[in-house]
Amino acid sequence: MLYITPSERLALQLLAEGRPSGDVANALGVCQASLDARLSVLFARMNVTGQPEAVASALRRGLLVVKIEVGQSAVSTANA
Repeated sequence: MLYITPSERLALQLLAEGRPSGDVANALGVCQASLDARLSVLFARMNVTGQPEAVASALRRGLLVVKIEVGQSAVSTANA
């Protein structure tokens, strides 16, 4: 099983919600360049090539859970 850190999980969650990378960087308290480097390392560990594939992989692996609510959807982290 792939282990991801809480900050990696948060980044994936925010990406799954469609948040811009600038928002993700702000949420993690890092600059855009640092976020890009962190995501590059995470994507390599996940063996994926980009954000959509990373989100799909995280959902398949149970790292993220989609909660469907009437009229909207939300993505939350799996029990960690």
